[in-house]
Amino acid sequence: MAPKRRQQYRHLPAFILLALAEGPIHGSAIHSVLIERMGLCRPDTGAIYRTLQQLEQDHEVVSDWDTSGSGPARKVYHLTPTGWEKLELWRQDIEMRLANLQYFLETYRLLQKPNKS
Repeated sequence: MAPKRRQQYRHLPAFILLALAEGPIHGSAIHSVLIERMGLCRPDTGAIYRTLQQLEQDHEVVSDWDTSGSGPARKVYHLTPTGWEKLELWRQDIEMRLANLQYFLETYRLLQKPNKS
């Protein structure tokens, strides 16, 4: 059974905050970074912009308009101190999940070994 699409994006805010931790960046560049780095999960641009909007409402990111280029203005996102705090909470959560998953895999491997009687 394939996971629901919404579940695939459970950690999308964490990955967006991580991309922004490297420096201010505009939305389509965030999309490119995530596509390059996330491998199996390929978030669509709509999900990224909805998540950015929520992160702004939660005061984890702020944005301003970059009008310095020759093309149209781009909305550039910046991580806030609240965003850094949230990124740390994501790190703790992901480490706990990894430890639990590692326990599962190790226990499963032990159960698969034939009994030596």
